[in-house]
Parts: sequence; structure tokens; C-alpha cells
Amino acid sequence: MSNGPFALWRWEMLWSDKAVIFDGFVTTLLISILALLFALLLGVIFGLLGTSDRKTLRMVNRVYVEFFQNIPLLVQVFFIYNAFPFLGMRWSSFMIGVLGVGIYHGAYVAEVVRAGIHSIPKGQFEAAKAQGFDYLQMMGYIVIPQTIKIILPPLTNQAVNLIKNTSVLATISGLDLMYQADSWASQGRLSYGPAYVVAGVLYFIICFPLASWARWYERRIKSREHIQLSDNAKDELMMMAEDVL
Repeated sequence: MSNGPFALWRWEMLWSDKAVIFDGFVTTLLISILALLFALLLGVIFGLLGTSDRKTLRMVNRVYVEFFQNIPLLVQVFFIYNAFPFLGMRWSSFMIGVLGVGIYHGAYVAEVVRAGIHSIPKGQFEAAKAQGFDYLQMMGYIVIPQTIKIILPPLTNQAVNLIKNTSVLATISGLDLMYQADSWASQGRLSYGPAYVVAGVLYFIICFPLASWARWYERRIKSREHIQLSDNAKDELMMMAEDVL
């Protein structure tokens, strides 16, 4: 019987214990969805703070973004995992994963939201203020609806990164896909080859469609902008022709 890292009997063992890997896959999906929702909530809040006219609120945005972007996710997860018990908060690895990954990626989403809002022409802000809109009305009715279309591709890329980063939770027994694959491999006669290949394929199945959609949507936006620019150019040429005539 072959004893190589990808020997047939190792694959057979993995297939017989496929429920373990499937449970990890489902856990990764749940953590990813909840962490993404949390990251979006934080991102919108701090992204709006980053576009505020008040310097204090912009400083709050910068502190949050710079702090969490410049500390590795692994360090943050370890800190939460080991510090919370000292504060009397005994959370499960699942909830720590949602909190840690959500806060970390919330900083990146905040930058995406801030950049998206800043991409809206200033004239629209001035027009909204001239019509008597307050800040929340201006954001809710005019700015945010346009911003969403702009930031969807980078937000989708952040979702892909978030899903991949859930693999960090394997270090705190997060019961995620990577943890289950690694645990099974260590107990299954060191069958790391099949376990890691399957884990990689499952991550790919989740991430590749999202990344592909983001690229397609971004090309679509650029194509529309090109068409719009072409139409504007045609209008200008027609006006010039009329002036000549």
C-alpha cells in the first residue's frame, strides 16, 4: 500500500469522514456572513465619520482605521481570545471569530465607504444643502444610493478577503474549515495532502465566483462611464455644429 501524501487510501479515509469537513465548511460560511454584516455596519458608521465636516469625528475614523489595519488579524484574534476571560466574558470561539474578523475588516470597509462618498461630485452636496437637506437626508437620499454602485466591486473583494481570513480562527479552535481539515489530518495518519487540497477547493468555490462577479461589475461600470462620456462628446459636437450653422 502506497504511503505517499496523496495515496488513495488517504482520500478514502477523508471521504468516509466527509461530514467533519462539511461541518467546518458550514461554520466558515456562517462566520463569514455574520462577520461581513458586522464589518459592513462598522464600515458604514466609520466611513460616514470619515467624511464629516467635524475634525473630531474624522479623527475617530482615522484612529479606528489605522489601529486595526496596522495590527495583524492573528494578533487581534489572540488578544480577544485571551483577554476576554479576564474581563469575565467567556465567549465561544465562533463569536470571537465573528467579532475579531468583523472589526478587522470593518476598518477596510470604512475606507471603501469613505472613498466612495468622496468620489461623488461636490456639486451634488452643495445642491442638496441649497435645497435644505440636512446631513442625514443628504446622505440617505442622494449620496449613499450613488455610492453603493461605486463601492460594490471593492466591497466584494473585501468579502473575499474576509472569507479567506477566517482560516486564522483555526489557531483558536474555531471549528472552521481550516481547523477541521487540520485536526482531521493530524488524526488521520498525517493525511495533510487530501485535507488541505479539499479545504483549498472549498475556499475557491466560495471566493472565485465573488471575485469574478466583482471584476465583471467593475468592467460594466467602466463601460457605462465610457458610453456616457461618448454621449456627452456627441452632444457637444452637435452643439458646436449648430453654432457653426
